[in-house]
Parts: sequence; structure tokens; C-alpha cells
Amino acid sequence: MSSNGHVTADRATGLSAPPISLTAPSGIDRAAHHRLDEAWLAAAWSHPTTRVFVVCGGQALIDDTADGRTELVMTPAFEAPVTETHRYFLGTDEAGVRYFALQKDTLPGRMDQSARPAGLREAGQLLSPRDAGLLVHAVALENWQRLHRFCSRCGDRTVIAAAGHVRRCQACGAEHYPRTDPAVIMLVTDEDDRALLGRQVHWPEGRFSTLAGFVEPGESVEQSVRREVREEAGVEIGEVAYVASQPWPFPSSLMLGFTARAVSSTITVDGEELHEARWFSREDLRAAFASGEVLPPYGISIAARLIEDWYGEPLPGPRPRA
Repeated sequence: MSSNGHVTADRATGLSAPPISLTAPSGIDRAAHHRLDEAWLAAAWSHPTTRVFVVCGGQALIDDTADGRTELVMTPAFEAPVTETHRYFLGTDEAGVRYFALQKDTLPGRMDQSARPAGLREAGQLLSPRDAGLLVHAVALENWQRLHRFCSRCGDRTVIAAAGHVRRCQACGAEHYPRTDPAVIMLVTDEDDRALLGRQVHWPEGRFSTLAGFVEPGESVEQSVRREVREEAGVEIGEVAYVASQPWPFPSSLMLGFTARAVSSTITVDGEELHEARWFSREDLRAAFASGEVLPPYGISIAARLIEDWYGEPLPGPRPRA
């Protein structure tokens, strides 16, 4: 697997998998240099080619087109709902189209009734890289804005600045920026090339995936991989190799994907994060998928791509759009 987020052709099968969801080039320039330029933002908002969509509670409206595609429901700015402050500039595309997201308490209705609300877990694998990139940006900003309305220094209320990318305290002058928490997610294999998959305590019966966890203060990502696997499954890790990353705004993470080689095979689950963990050969996993004993991870997640690269063929379920 290449480090730019694309899964390479499998060495054994020659299969070529699609890009990891949310990492394919979106074609959007975030144009951060415009975020403090109020005159430019006002002109961009009033431009007839500008496109706007509403985000609410991590969801936006999506719609299926006549030719089989799924798109974000976007409108010209003059048709967008009114909002005074919660307007977020997301960037421009190669054609010069400007994109904004509006944070609202409800999603707008559609006269044709064909659109439906969807979050990233559903929409991310249906939308084009452009639309998926816009949605993940908007969802991350919306979540941060909802949870950080007060200054962490003095406790006073903050106001939105920089087109949604800063909150500023008018009492003490502090500026607050969206937080991204690094998290590691790893496909662990043993000397027999079996994969270690686990089921978290709150997951439905049969849902297995790679192990994952947050990077702690003062810890390298390699140390975090080894610590998380040891804490959750009792397995010791040797070699660790970076694969790719994926934005994951649930609530504000950057998932850093790795492969890791186990130097021990005895599993002892912690019972807090993991309810169960097992070693799977490819034949074991194929049979478990076929019987329904094991459910694959969500197709949008980097976990699915890490497993798929080792597995050598597509996992059951919907496929992300290339």
C-alpha cells in the first residue's frame, strides 16, 4: 500500500483496490489565505457559481442522480438558508467554484422529496472524492463549533472568526483552533501471516475490525501502536510500518494507519476496550464472512482497506467510490 492513501495492487492476486475513503484527492483547494479577507469572502458568497450545503448533527442531504451517482445537495448562495454567523468557507475547485457549508439546527426540506439525510459513514462511500472531502471538512468544523463555544482560558463566550476555522474570545483575546487528535489503527499479523481482529465491547455481535487507539502525550506513533495492542489484546509487537492516514471527525481524529508484526501470539483481552479478539487466516476469515459469523468493518473506514490489502480481495459490502 502506498503512503499517499492508495492501496496498491495485491502482490499475490494482482487486484487493485480503490483509494482509502476520504484520502483520494478531492480537487478542492482550501484557500486558507482567504479566510480572514472579509471582502473576498463576501464577494465569493454572492458569486453566481458559488455552491452551498447545510450540515446538521454530522449529516447533510444527499441525492441519487439519474446516471447512478450520489451527490451532496448543494444550492447557489442566494437559495441557501439564512444564517448570520455559522457560515464556513471550505475552498475552491479548479474551475473557480467556491464552496461553503452552513451549520443549522435542521436540514432543509426538498420539494421533490428525493433527497435524504446521511452522515459520513453512509455517504462517504457513495460520494465522489470532491463531495466526500467537502462533507468531512464541514462535519469536523460543525462538531468543533458546537463543543467549543466558551474560552478555555477565561470561560467567556467565544465568537466565530476566519470563516469558521477560529473561535476568538472577546474578553481575553485568546484564539482557539479546531483540534485534531492523532489515533493509530493497525493491522497486526503474526509469523503465520494471520491477522489479529477484535470486537469492541459496544459493537454488535460478529463485528470485527483492526485494533485502534489514541496517541498519548509524549508518545511516538510507533510506541502508541505497541502500547495499544499490548493493553487491549496482550500481544507484543515488533516491527511497525506506516501505511496511510484518514481524517475521521468522530469527533475530531486523524487516523494513522499501520501494519505491525506480532512477536507473541497469546491473546488476553482487556475486557474494557475489547470484548473479544482472534487470529484469522485468510481461509478462516473467508469462511466467517460466508457464514455470517463475522461482519466486516464499515467500508468507509481505513480499517477495511488495511484488512483488504492483507486479505487479497474485496471485503463483503458496499465499495467506496474511486
